[in-house]
Amino acid sequence: MKIIVDAMGGDNAPAAAVIGGALAAKEYGEEVLLVGDAARIAAILREKGMESTPGLTTVPAADIVDMHDDPATVLRQKPDSSMAVAFRLLKAGEGDALVSAGNTGALLTGATLFGGRIKGIRRGALAPVMPCAGGQVMLCDAGANTECTAEMLLQFAFLGSLYAEKIGGVHKPRVGLVNNGTEDTKGDTLRKETYALLQKASEEGRLNFVGNVEGSMVPLGACDIAVCDGFAGNVMLKTIEGVAKFMAGEIKKVFTRNTATKLGYLACKRGMDEFRGLFDQDRIGGAPFLGIAKPVIKAHGSSGETAIKNAVRQAIAYTRSGMIDAVRENIQYMTVE
Repeated sequence: MKIIVDAMGGDNAPAAAVIGGALAAKEYGEEVLLVGDAARIAAILREKGMESTPGLTTVPAADIVDMHDDPATVLRQKPDSSMAVAFRLLKAGEGDALVSAGNTGALLTGATLFGGRIKGIRRGALAPVMPCAGGQVMLCDAGANTECTAEMLLQFAFLGSLYAEKIGGVHKPRVGLVNNGTEDTKGDTLRKETYALLQKASEEGRLNFVGNVEGSMVPLGACDIAVCDGFAGNVMLKTIEGVAKFMAGEIKKVFTRNTATKLGYLACKRGMDEFRGLFDQDRIGGAPFLGIAKPVIKAHGSSGETAIKNAVRQAIAYTRSGMIDAVRENIQYMTVE
């Protein structure tokens, strides 16, 4: 298996992507193609003593897609960028999956144009997972589609559910519709239409729909898949990230207030380390673009080498899972006539 890594994407590129890719090739025993500035990649590998890592190949690319480029046009305007070259490799079948910490919009555009949507899927969805009481919850969508139809949200529910089953090993994942109340009469027209579609799919045994879930219920483990449009999902994701950072900062203030509290921290250190680990983005790796015909994993823009390594692991698991074939087999249940 070959995993393509956009070595120039992300805030910590190319070092994080290069080292993370090399670590992944060594640990997982699969081929990794590093796409980017060949001279800089070689220098980083030499500095870390990784230049002879088995399964590691460099593919030159002269340009870079940065966070300020227009997502809709940048791949055409910068055909020699690392992201554009990486997508051409994916489209040509010279790699099985792609990992990038680069511009999210450009990555979605490339995934759609070069990877292609699975036939019948209206839009690809960005689907990150985050910690919740009792495990993890997937947000689907979390930023790829700010305007959605009820059919799109139905498809997000199926995509997230299949991913949780195939890759997360979750039996009958609980699907919740993010809404401003739990009653079936709550929400705007989009939410009400989506509720009816999800309820029908649940009655037919296609989904395990648990009804509407409020935003406060998602971190408390009310569902395994939280279905929402990309605007609401992105706001929820960023809000939860911000609250987690705020809480961590306040807890740190409490423990560093005086000598007694510092001694108290030493007694609680293991538990606090475990708490911080729940919000460690590097441990997860990245978020898949669901509904795309080839695996594309979006790593966080601030990813370090560990996050890139784990994003490669995620790409390997996605490729092996049969997820894309499962979507094709169930597509008839995801469309509205």
